[in-house]
Amino acid sequence: MSLLKHHREFSHIGTEDIGVVVIHGFTSTTSSMLYVAEKFAEKGYHVEMPPLSGHGTEWVDLEKTPWMSWIEDVEKAIDTCYKRTKNVYLVGLSMGGTIAMKCLERYPKVKGASLINHAFVFTNPMMKWVPILKGFKRTTKAIASDIKDPSMKEIAYDKTPLEGIDQMLKLIKSVRMDWHKLTQPVIIFKSKDDHVIPIVSAEWTYNNLNSMTKKLVWLDNSYHVATLDYDKDIIIESSDEFFKMNLENE
Repeated sequence: MSLLKHHREFSHIGTEDIGVVVIHGFTSTTSSMLYVAEKFAEKGYHVEMPPLSGHGTEWVDLEKTPWMSWIEDVEKAIDTCYKRTKNVYLVGLSMGGTIAMKCLERYPKVKGASLINHAFVFTNPMMKWVPILKGFKRTTKAIASDIKDPSMKEIAYDKTPLEGIDQMLKLIKSVRMDWHKLTQPVIIFKSKDDHVIPIVSAEWTYNNLNSMTKKLVWLDNSYHVATLDYDKDIIIESSDEFFKMNLENE
């Protein structure tokens, strides 16, 4: 199956003085976040959703993509949003949330972010061996479609390149190195049943954020890809409320 048709940029000029950059996750496509992007557009937001480099084609392309390419993809979208409004927020799923955190560190003027089952802390002991294992094995099993709703399917790679995982781990390390720079308001969504990213990832982030305004929302009826699952509207409405409340309190 060709993934390219499911991995397209979404760009919308809104009517409100607020914008969001929507960021998909590791090995996935923009289709996993399309519902979110469209709903924010319906609310009048300016919306940008960039296809991340190395995704939506063949897994070998992800194997060749450095993590800074993902940051550059999102920063271009941020710059586009800033041409329309000074009130820009980021919304990221899984690794997209990690990218959002890095961009908050690099762009202090970004107002804040919504992190959805973001990838930041892992409990699988094999993760620490990835830098070595990638020299002996190129791929591991797919991580896509951890969704409770049986009618939904995530369009993503059927293999996960270990080199790609290593790049994601380098991204996480970079975020940790500049952790003190992340001070903007953040709302975190965490599925209680997530078979990809452990609960401690959300708890650690919330407990250690330097942000004066932060909120942790538990999702009771979704797995990892919550943006395609039963709680997707909770994510949209709670993020919308959080963003607007933050602007009112400035």
